Amino acid sequence: MVYLGLDQAVILYGYDVVKTVLVDRGQEFLDRGSFPTSNKSNGELGIFMSNGERWAQLRRFSLTTLRNFGMGKKSLEERIQEEAQHLVEALRARKARIHEEIDRVVGKVRPPAMKDRSQMPYTEAAIHEAQRFLDLIPLGFVRMARQDVQLAGFTIPKGATIYPILSSVLNDPKQYKNPSRFDPEHFLDENGDFKKSSADMPFSAGKRNCLGEGLARMELFLFLTTILQSFRLMHPPGVAQINLTPEVSGVGHIPRQASFCFCPR
Repeated sequence: MVYLGLDQAVILYGYDVVKTVLVDRGQEFLDRGSFPTSNKSNGELGIFMSNGERWAQLRRFSLTTLRNFGMGKKSLEERIQEEAQHLVEALRARKARIHEEIDRVVGKVRPPAMKDRSQMPYTEAAIHEAQRFLDLIPLGFVRMARQDVQLAGFTIPKGATIYPILSSVLNDPKQYKNPSRFDPEHFLDENGDFKKSSADMPFSAGKRNCLGEGLARMELFLFLTTILQSFRLMHPPGVAQINLTPEVSGVGHIPRQASFCFCPR
């Protein structure tokens, strides 16, 4: 237990304890903790910072709205395909392995579709690994203990703020063989098939995970495969390597701007 100002806080570090709090015992830590900047801007309203029945109603409404919008449905897939095609027209060796999967499964005539995803394990693994490696929200989002809770031999008092450090999960050496390296093999089994991981938490986990996860994963797959179907991504002339160090690090990792050359295949 530590104090951040006047508030009691618990820092959760590592896959086992973060999963326990967010997933296995998520109901006991369902409420959102106090976060001064968000509290000042929205007064603890909205789906992100609200709690109790207000949050439950907002989440149900949001999920229903997203489903009606078409999250995970073919109609939305077609819209994303159309956007991806427009992007390709406007822009007009891991990459080689992804290109091989695209050529073998999709070809060069029709646009990629979500039905292709299950047949492209390396591409899917590369997308998941990119999100793990980016580690966009390293500190996660605060939670709060709804009651006195016993956890890992410690008593967490009701109302304590909980910080689940997602970065410690996405970089846990017990879950990923080479966490400091970009390696799509982290998400492939011995047969080369895509392997799900319960430590894959770029969108957080449990009942307060990101509502748009399904939509985001669909967009990532369709945009990436549509671009790489027609182009190879190369460093600009004179640039040997892209700087992957975040521009800003804190609650979030803000990537640096980078330039690429889109070379027609």
